[in-house]
Amino acid sequence: MGFRLLVLLFLVSLSAIWAQNVEDDVIIVNGTEAIARTDTNYICATIDWWPHDKCNYDQCPWGSSSIINLDLSHPLLAKAVQAFERLRIRVGGSLEDKVLYDVGTLSSPCQPFTKMEGGLFGFSKGCLHMDRWDEVNHFFNKTGVIVTFGLNALYGRHETRKGVWGGDWNSSNVNDFIKYTISKGHRIDSWEFGNELSGTGIGASVGAGQYARDLIKLRAIIDESYKNFNPKPLLVAPGGFYNKEWYNELLQVTGPLVVNAVTHHVYNLGAGVDPRLVSKILDPHHLDKISETFSSLKETIQTYGPWASAWVGESGGAFNSGGHNVSNTFVNSFWYLDQLGMAATFHTKVYCRQTLIGGNYGLLDTTTFVPKPDYYSALLWHRLMGKEVIAVDTSASPYLRSYAHCSKGRDGITLLLINLSNQTEFKLTVQNSMNIGLNMDEKTNTNRKSFIHGLKRVVSWVGNKSSDQSSFREEYHLTPMDGELQSKTMLLNGKPLQLADSGDIPNLDPVLININSPISVPPLSIKFVVLPTFDASGCK
Repeated sequence: MGFRLLVLLFLVSLSAIWAQNVEDDVIIVNGTEAIARTDTNYICATIDWWPHDKCNYDQCPWGSSSIINLDLSHPLLAKAVQAFERLRIRVGGSLEDKVLYDVGTLSSPCQPFTKMEGGLFGFSKGCLHMDRWDEVNHFFNKTGVIVTFGLNALYGRHETRKGVWGGDWNSSNVNDFIKYTISKGHRIDSWEFGNELSGTGIGASVGAGQYARDLIKLRAIIDESYKNFNPKPLLVAPGGFYNKEWYNELLQVTGPLVVNAVTHHVYNLGAGVDPRLVSKILDPHHLDKISETFSSLKETIQTYGPWASAWVGESGGAFNSGGHNVSNTFVNSFWYLDQLGMAATFHTKVYCRQTLIGGNYGLLDTTTFVPKPDYYSALLWHRLMGKEVIAVDTSASPYLRSYAHCSKGRDGITLLLINLSNQTEFKLTVQNSMNIGLNMDEKTNTNRKSFIHGLKRVVSWVGNKSSDQSSFREEYHLTPMDGELQSKTMLLNGKPLQLADSGDIPNLDPVLININSPISVPPLSIKFVVLPTFDASGCK
């Protein structure tokens, strides 16, 4: 018994030693020019069509979160949206290609979605009543929402073989719906055409050539309907999973200035039931894999559609409603914030999170409407990270993820630092590339410490702005409650992020740190760091 106790104490002490591993590194920021730019309202969230009986893995996590039955009068919903001031919401999802609009010459009865064997995704057609559409737009207008609406792209087509749909798209119902929307003064920023019909499709697919011809038809409808409007709503498509050949053909056939934004979906963590979700989220090599998709889409647009921009139209991490007790907990922010940072470096203009509410991956709890950890991650990004993306160079371990943007609405830059390691604390010195003539690629592991020491002595890490400005930086340090990665409560600088008694979103206040001290990023934590005096000419 005594021997076992000694072994246990030895292992505990050894674990403590490992956990105290500290790595000194330099981050070099090149603020001379932006390497990419996002939209001002980069953060976007979706509202889906799924009814309450949408279930996966013996769970039914959707409740009343559909655009059809969501409680728009719930005070927490309005407060959560208004905290962004201008939040983009994309209305769309798997069932959007089965939605009829109860307006005009619609001949089919307007009935709700019901379970139906053999139906697309196991459901019948559904319907959007115009009085509900008016209610939704009243809410959007009241809360300052920027609206992207996904239109039914299967109407009038028929299934030629299992999962493959052919024939021309019948535009009549969409035409009537757009005209009604205009007549009521409802403001739509962008119309999206179809959901996950690209390539082999998810549930259904349409050939790229046919899809492109129908997009040309929809472009004409939008141009005619909004001929007295300036600007007109954008046309975005195809809202599916990226397939290089399919996307290439789509842009070649549509030609110039038909599609304004090319949307694709990302679920790079796999199925929501996968027991390895947490390990995937914390694996930098797994997170890096999706960069190939971002890079390839960027190439497609540059080659065949340089007039268009790239959007992530839907991304929930894990598909099939997300992972229970993973997607709704602190650990998911490692994936979410990393992908926000990565997508921006590849010229992604808008990034839509699946979902605002609904499923396990909702930013708000489906029942209580209380924000989950990822909500606060999104809000911090929205408030701190400007649209100009700045290059970052470091030789640190891949477990340290680093991104930089011009600060939003103010001077300087903001860093996003994500530590995926459960053992290593990173102590970072930030250098401005305008002030140094050293090439980090020439440095080796053997001379890392001497290099850092010399760099600290020679160069001021904030740049060369006058010393009479602020001598502090702002830090927003995110950790889980009680150190539990799958906690549903996020701490900001050690304090729980919880709603006020009034239901108001809590203040997201930073701590002020001496600007000349190294930045510490403890294991399994996230930090936004605002450097107000960093001299970045690319931000002017």
